Amino acid sequence: MTFKSALLGATALVLLPGLALAHEISFAPVPFAAEDAAKRQVLATDKIVIDGQEHAIGYNILARTGDKIGDGVFGALVDENGKVVTAEDGSEALSVDADFASLLPVGDKLYSISHFESRPGAMYVSELKQDADGKLTPVSTKPVEFKDLGGLWVPCAGSVTPWGTHLGSEEYPPDAEAIETAAALSDIDDYYFPMVRFFGVDPAKMDLATFRSVFNPYAYGYPTEITVSEDGAAKADKHYAMGRVAVELAYVLPDQKTAYISDDGTNVGLFKFVADTAGDLSAGTLYAAKWVQTSAENGGAATLEWIDLGHATEAEIAAAIAKKPAFSDIFEATKLGDDGTCTMDFAPSNAEGVLECLKVKPGMEAVASRIETRRYASMLGASTEFRKMEGITYNPDTHQLYVAMSEVAKGMTAGDKKDLASRDLIQLPKNACGTVFALDLDENFNATTMKALISGKPMSDEQVAAAADPNCDPAHNMCGAAAEVNTCDINAIANPDNITYMPGTNTLIIGEDTGEGHQNDVIWAMNLGSGELTRIFSTPYGSETTSPYFYPNVGGHAYLMAVVQHPYGESDEDKLQDAADARAYVGYIGPMPALDAK
Repeated sequence: MTFKSALLGATALVLLPGLALAHEISFAPVPFAAEDAAKRQVLATDKIVIDGQEHAIGYNILARTGDKIGDGVFGALVDENGKVVTAEDGSEALSVDADFASLLPVGDKLYSISHFESRPGAMYVSELKQDADGKLTPVSTKPVEFKDLGGLWVPCAGSVTPWGTHLGSEEYPPDAEAIETAAALSDIDDYYFPMVRFFGVDPAKMDLATFRSVFNPYAYGYPTEITVSEDGAAKADKHYAMGRVAVELAYVLPDQKTAYISDDGTNVGLFKFVADTAGDLSAGTLYAAKWVQTSAENGGAATLEWIDLGHATEAEIAAAIAKKPAFSDIFEATKLGDDGTCTMDFAPSNAEGVLECLKVKPGMEAVASRIETRRYASMLGASTEFRKMEGITYNPDTHQLYVAMSEVAKGMTAGDKKDLASRDLIQLPKNACGTVFALDLDENFNATTMKALISGKPMSDEQVAAAADPNCDPAHNMCGAAAEVNTCDINAIANPDNITYMPGTNTLIIGEDTGEGHQNDVIWAMNLGSGELTRIFSTPYGSETTSPYFYPNVGGHAYLMAVVQHPYGESDEDKLQDAADARAYVGYIGPMPALDAK
């Protein structure tokens, strides 16, 4: 079915002068997965109508975790010498946490880079073959090397730069303060421990001194750029000048200088980087957003002010990181006073979910701005109250940016326990089902306002209970014994994550990363004019949709990438019947005729 979802507030499609939509499109809908058999499948739209002409499409799998492609094993996690690391049971470690996968035409060849959101992380560069009908087939795969960068940490979402490189990420960077102050290994979050395998250390046998000797917390948490040459060689860079946060992704706008960076987690910020030189992300000025609320209605709205965090170069920050600084080398820290304020020469911060007073040590401002970016931004008055900030995409037809917030909660509500008493900037009603925001840009690609575009619809306890009744109305929620796992209306979005816009078609694609909201995560196509949502992809139990990313013309065909991460992984583990079904899927919806904008 196709469902109409009200556009929130007064955000409506307004085309830029002189622009017209290039194509009118619609997808065949995918039905809601109501039965066990459907909940175990990858379900995808089987046709698209373009300007009145119907075209058969479907979901095409490029690879699954563990596939042998040429001489490589897709998704194997390797150490600094290229050797596959071992899992806890002694087997070779294969990641089911596939995330962003790009398509990169390079000369006469086509490549794809796939992220694996693990510790150590992995990226695989695969050469693809495209046939006359547009079908893509991988012919080889190999890991991208990160030895000289200290390894890769939890790569999440990504984008493709206007100059054709792969722009990746590192999510949830380690807390350097906690590592410095730990008296024993047990005082450190064991989430960090698997990373030491990259350096040939067995996490089950290490002590605190060994962990600290190989693990540099400030080496992780940056946008990564991969440049692929026509012979398949892949060169990796970490862009330290863009700041260190839980990078969901960085997205470069058409000026080739301005990049927006989303920050996942709790008490996080929204960041903007302006490069010195177009097409070069190695130096520039970093900014953090300050939310100045104008409305709490219909998902919320604000004007945005941008706090200048200063200029830096990749080389100077890399040199600082190489010295393995401790948190105390950068800041002096004290507790907030009983009245929630700091003494005159300290500034308050609630970043990282820690209420504290900080003072930057002399000469460390540039370093603090790039390797303790959230804390530094919070000290200067930026908003570090956002919750679960996810995907970013750009609409060239209306000159707007879209940012997905998987959940509006915690710091985004009024009076949260981690809000600073002197600064509670975001005060929105809680929405556990999430919201996609639209940001208006000026002529310099500077975001000036942020307003809810579409939100999920939480079900009340009464509605969920009613849905368990055999006589319930299936238009509002699932009926039957499993109704309690769908706490968000099944005909609306739940916990929006990665998003992409299809230029010239008025269509926003919204992928979900949800647990209780929807038992089976889906990808939606949203008509921005009418507000209609069409379900176009549904994933198996316990999986997450990742990497929806649209390519309007690759060799004469259009593709919508779609990845299924960790089937049966975060929930519904008891539903797994065959271990092979837990392998990730990397693939695409299509192929479609080329959909170039006019």
